[in-house]
Amino acid sequence: MNTTDAAHPHEPHGNGLASRLNWLRAGVLGANDGIVSTAGLVVGVAATTTASGAILTAGIAGLTAGAISMAVGEYISVSTQRDSERALLSKERRELAEEPDYELNELAQIYEGKGLSPDTARLVAEELTAHDAFTAHAEAELGLDPTELTNPWQAALSSAVSFTLGAILPILAILLPPVSWRIPVTFVAVLIALGLTGSVSARLGGSNPRRAVLRVVVGGALAMAVTYGIGQLADVSGL
Repeated sequence: MNTTDAAHPHEPHGNGLASRLNWLRAGVLGANDGIVSTAGLVVGVAATTTASGAILTAGIAGLTAGAISMAVGEYISVSTQRDSERALLSKERRELAEEPDYELNELAQIYEGKGLSPDTARLVAEELTAHDAFTAHAEAELGLDPTELTNPWQAALSSAVSFTLGAILPILAILLPPVSWRIPVTFVAVLIALGLTGSVSARLGGSNPRRAVLRVVVGGALAMAVTYGIGQLADVSGL
């Protein structure tokens, strides 16, 4: 029986936990971006016209452009990070092949620096090296798991999907109610959704939910108020 699991049966200890949480946080933030940017766009257009076709066109255009931009940006960012990680791992693999004794001493020093006695640190380094030297050095020296490098295509798809799901909400909120209720309903729906995404993001990160909710709600309200005001000014000026 695994004593660690027995002591904390509801606490996950999988190696991929941090990676999964990061993906979930990224998805929540992507949805948040979709909500805010699309809400600002459709509210601004709705301030100048009541034509559902024009509002829908603007919303779909904003959704499409935003999702593509998020996907491309995430792909480039993660690809660059992955290339850097691969270069570091290749260098580490080469050093292990060329200077195994030096690398063993280096690993022992790392564990000694973490508080182990010299003898224990040396023993740990030797046992980890015998088991899987490359993984041991990658994790201790670089903080990388060679088997869990981020996939840029997965990152791009995740960002695009989360942005799209977030963007759908303000589009529906602005189009489904009667004309006179469009702006108020959209404001309320968007602020509620932002409150939920802010709360989830804060809980995943272990931070204060109230502060996170306040930040995203105030930011979202400000974005919609500004774009609505710009729409009103553009309509009045006949632009």
